[in-house]
Amino acid sequence: MRFLENKNKERKSNQSKNMKEKEIAEEIKKAGGELYIVGGAIRDRIIGKEDNDKDYCVVGITAEKFKQLFPESYIRGKSFEVFDIDGKEFAMARTETKTGIGHKEFKVKTGKAITIEKDLARRDITINSIAQNVLTQEIIDPFNGIEDIKNKVIRATTLCFKEDPLRVYRVARFAATLKFEVEENTIKLMNKLKSELSSLSKERVFVEFSKALKSKKPSIFFNVLKQADVLEVHFKEIYDLIGALQPEKFHPEGDAYIHTMMVLDYTAKQTKELQIRYSALVHDLGKGITPKEEYPHHYNHEINGVEVVRKFSNRIGVPTIWEKCGKTSCREHMRGGIFYKMKPAKKVDFIERVSKSQLGLEGLQIVVNSDKLSSRNIDEGSIDFKSIGKKCLNQINGKYIQDKFKINQGIEFGNKLREERIKWMKEHTK
Repeated sequence: MRFLENKNKERKSNQSKNMKEKEIAEEIKKAGGELYIVGGAIRDRIIGKEDNDKDYCVVGITAEKFKQLFPESYIRGKSFEVFDIDGKEFAMARTETKTGIGHKEFKVKTGKAITIEKDLARRDITINSIAQNVLTQEIIDPFNGIEDIKNKVIRATTLCFKEDPLRVYRVARFAATLKFEVEENTIKLMNKLKSELSSLSKERVFVEFSKALKSKKPSIFFNVLKQADVLEVHFKEIYDLIGALQPEKFHPEGDAYIHTMMVLDYTAKQTKELQIRYSALVHDLGKGITPKEEYPHHYNHEINGVEVVRKFSNRIGVPTIWEKCGKTSCREHMRGGIFYKMKPAKKVDFIERVSKSQLGLEGLQIVVNSDKLSSRNIDEGSIDFKSIGKKCLNQINGKYIQDKFKINQGIEFGNKLREERIKWMKEHTK
């Protein structure tokens, strides 16, 4: 008898592993429940994006019943259960009650009586508070999220928004990735969460920040936080650039913050490499610590800024390679901009140093181009150090020295290599 029971469980388990969403929905329907697709998948489908990741909400049955129906489903989560079937995630409809400060202090309630409308009400913004019944295809949109998608507006779903401080960064991130405007009352709700933002882990903040950095116009992320007056909580070094005046001759766009945002967006058009985009973001952080009496000049900001980049990188928790690239960008971008003015020996030292860095000549060239071209009409060829630098390094290399001088290694080898590169630079950069 037990053997037959085990066999039946095994058969049902194998079936559940390969079940499609409609089959799962039908099983739930037989048990008295309903299955809905919720959140981002519906939003992206309406926008016209590919909805690769789907989240499902189960209404009308308990978690225990769901486990009986799908015994091989994998359970995730501690505060509430999320079931995994063949890579698909299913959560019971729930409500949440805030019990403390921060992102994790919630009491979660699930049960048969919780409707899809109640579940959607706890979600962050209206464009994420839309559901679709898997079987009937009926759209459930109690908070007019579809209308907000059409109008490209981000709006808090309910006052429940202010129960979770992470939503501040999620709103700013969605604004950047979707290029939507944030509605005024939502900006006010974001500001009311300012005191709780410091309770967030840097890992959580970095996730939202990095997603925003991937967008076509990352500056929107920072501008929304600035609008909500919360920028200084986790991005103080960026905030400190506001009002940092620059020489109008070279920076007609305004202060160092505006300049940085322009450089960041220009860089985003040139590359998808996040470490280079990050390098553009932090290249002028040294201007944020310039004494105001020195404005509009920022003497030695490229040197002073390296430590600022280090502190900022550590607090946000960026990957080590991002920090290294950011430091190189900060330290070297000024030299890159005046490469054509350097003496041959300085040019060689510069290209050797940058080529050995994680950012490399290509990465720094993108940052310098963005720094110069985002706000001014400059001949791009006048700041092209990458091409001449690569030619020099490729043509005057170790093999060249070995063949010409019959030297293999040592101090004399290094001296000859530098000497020949300086000669080459004199000849090719007149």
